[in-house]
Amino acid sequence: MPEHETPTRQLLSPVAERPPVPPSLTGFSNRVIAILAICGTVMTLQQTMILPVLPALPGLLGVSAGSASWLVTATLVTGAVVTPLIGRLADMFGKKRMIMLTLVVVVVGSAMGGLFTALPALVIARILQGCGLALVPVAIATMRDVLPAERVPGGVSAMGASLAIGSAAGLPLAGVLVNYLDWRGIFWVTAGCGVLLTAAVARIVPETSLRSRARFDCAGALLLAGALTSLLLALSKGAQWGWPATTALVGTGGLLIALWVPLQLRSRSPLVDLRVAARPRVLLVNVSSALVGFALFSNVLVSIQLLQTPRAAGFGFGLGILEAGLWMIPPTLVGVAMAPVAARAITRYGAWTTLLIATVEMAIVFVARVYLSTELWQVLVGAAAVGIGLSLAQAAIPILIMRSVPPSETASANGLSSLLRSIGTSTASATMAAVATAWAVRTVDGVLPTFDAFAAMFWISGAATLAAACLVALAATTSDPEAK
Repeated sequence: MPEHETPTRQLLSPVAERPPVPPSLTGFSNRVIAILAICGTVMTLQQTMILPVLPALPGLLGVSAGSASWLVTATLVTGAVVTPLIGRLADMFGKKRMIMLTLVVVVVGSAMGGLFTALPALVIARILQGCGLALVPVAIATMRDVLPAERVPGGVSAMGASLAIGSAAGLPLAGVLVNYLDWRGIFWVTAGCGVLLTAAVARIVPETSLRSRARFDCAGALLLAGALTSLLLALSKGAQWGWPATTALVGTGGLLIALWVPLQLRSRSPLVDLRVAARPRVLLVNVSSALVGFALFSNVLVSIQLLQTPRAAGFGFGLGILEAGLWMIPPTLVGVAMAPVAARAITRYGAWTTLLIATVEMAIVFVARVYLSTELWQVLVGAAAVGIGLSLAQAAIPILIMRSVPPSETASANGLSSLLRSIGTSTASATMAAVATAWAVRTVDGVLPTFDAFAAMFWISGAATLAAACLVALAATTSDPEAK
C-alpha cells in the first residue's frame, strides 16, 4: 500500500461492514470531536457577535461608520491571510501545538477588546481574533489523523454543524449582551471560552506524529499575505473607497499573485503545493468550495436582511436585531441536525455523490426563494432548506480534499480550501452591497433596497451553486492517477 493511502480513503465511497469500535476508543473519539467542534463554534461566535453591535459603535467610540467597519474587515482579512500560513505551520510543527497557539492568540485579542475602547486597540484586538478562523481546517486535519477512519465523516460533519451553531447563536447572544450587560461582553465571552478550550485541548486532544519536513517559505508567505490583503480590501472596502483605490488594490493583488505563483513552482518547500492544487479533482473541488462559501454567506445575509427590512419597503418584516437572530435559530438547527445524516450519506454513497446532491439541492432552493419569500415562514423554510445542502457540502469537501493530498499536508490543503471559501463569502458580501445600491428606493425609513435586490442575490446564488454542481460532476468523472 502506498505511504499516503490510509483507511480514511475508504470513506470517500460506499464502505463494507467494519468490526465495532471498542468502547474506550469510541469515548476517546467522542471527546476529541466534541472539543474540536466547540472550538469551531467559539471561533465563529467571535466573528459574528460583533455584527449586531456595529451600528452602535460609531456613537460609542466617537468614530465614523466607515472607521467602525474595520472591526469586521480586520477579522475577515486576517483570517484569510493566516489560514494557509497556520495550516502549513501545523503540518510542520504539529497540529495540536498550532491549535493551542491559535487559541492563546484569540484569548489575548479578546482580552484586549474587553479592556480597551480606543479604535486602534480594538482593531488590533480583532486582528488577533481573526487568527482563530485558521483553527477550523487544522482541527479537521487533526480529526483525520487521530480518529478511526469510520469516525472521520462524523467528526467533519460535527465541525460543520458547530460553525452553523456559532453563526446562529452569535446574533441573539450579542443582542442579549448589548441590551442587558455591556457591549464589551462580546469580547469577554470568547476570552473565557478560549481559556477553557486551551486547557481542554491540552488534556484531551493528542498530538499527531505526522510532520512535513519542508522549510517554511517566508517569501511566499509575505507575497501571499500582501496579495490576499489587497484583493480582500478591494472586495470589502471598494464601495466606500471608489474605483481608483479599488483598481489599485486589485492591480497590486494581481501583481503579487503573478510573482507568487512562479516562486511556489520553483521552491523545494512551497507554502502551497500548486502542482497538487492544480490536479483536476483538487482544483475543481476548491473552486466548488469558493462557490459554496458564496452560497453560505448569501443565505444568511439575505435572510437576515429580509427579516430586518422595514415594512415601509413594501416587503420586509421590520424585525429588530434580537428578534431576527432568534428567528434564524430554527433554520440553523435544521442544518445542525443534518450533521449525522451527512456523515452517513458520505459513508454510504460516497463524498462525490453527497456533494453533488448538496449543490443541486441548493441551486433549486435558491431559485424557489425568488418566488417564495413574501411570508415569514417562507423565509425561514428557505433558509433551512439551503442549510441542509450546506451541511452536506461542508462535510464532503474536506473529506475530498484530504483524499487528494499526502497525510503530512492535510492541514495546509484544508487551509487553502478554507481560504477559497472565505473569498467566496467576501465576494457574496461585496455582491450584496452592489445589488443593494443598484436596486434602492427612498422611503420614510431612509434608502432601502427593493425586493429586486434580494431576488438578484437569489438568482446569483442559484447560478453559483449550479456551477458548483457542474464542477463536482466533472471532477467525479475525471481521472486523477496522482490522487492518493
